[in-house]
Amino acid sequence: MDVYLYVVIGVMGAAVGSFLNVCIYRIPEGLSIVFPSSHCPKCGQSIKFRDNIPVISYLALRGRCRYCQERISLQYLLIELITAIMALLLFWKFGLSLEFLFSFIFTCSLIVITVIDIYHQIIPDLITLPGIPIFFLVAVFFMDLRLKEALLGILLGGGSLYVVAFVYELLTKREGMGGGDIKLLAMLGAFLGWKSLLFILLFSSLLGASIGVTLMMIKGKDMKYAVPFGPFLSLAAVAYIFFGSYFMCVFL
Repeated sequence: MDVYLYVVIGVMGAAVGSFLNVCIYRIPEGLSIVFPSSHCPKCGQSIKFRDNIPVISYLALRGRCRYCQERISLQYLLIELITAIMALLLFWKFGLSLEFLFSFIFTCSLIVITVIDIYHQIIPDLITLPGIPIFFLVAVFFMDLRLKEALLGILLGGGSLYVVAFVYELLTKREGMGGGDIKLLAMLGAFLGWKSLLFILLFSSLLGASIGVTLMMIKGKDMKYAVPFGPFLSLAAVAYIFFGSYFMCVFL
């Protein structure tokens, strides 16, 4: 029975990943994520159901549109697979529960934010601004997070990055961190609580610095080269969901 349930969760995750691809493509353009129906971004032809089955259709069509034969970005396949894997991992951790459902929704939001930030270097307010109060209420009423911890998560999450951004701009006379990162960390703090912030900031800073310096060396850029920070914050938040309790036991 458990095997069948894992299969259902994996298929569901891949289907949600297909929807996340729609969000990633349309939100930065200011388009509706509901209408029109899925269509080829190259020729505009509507995609029929048989060509819109997550993972399977991409592989069957060899990553090309059935009508115009233009290549479809590998991103579509990867997002479907990543979302399916995250669904399975969260199900393994929480079982069939409200914690699983809300953690999965939270993670899906971070997947969309990550890809949009990589492509456009923006973190959409459409996700973070409503995400702060929504995930705050979910955490308090369904995830057993204390009201004080969630409130401090918002204040310290947004406040800490705001102070860093303010001081950096004061010293260098240029913007080093956008407001999107500040609102994102406030959303993370709202859902995971203020105690998660130390782990998230340490993990994201170390990973961001390592990858940022590597990219600068590869591309031959100087320290002014802009590397989006949202993906590292998001990855750190997901890591905290799985490993945060171990971190707390060792360091706090």
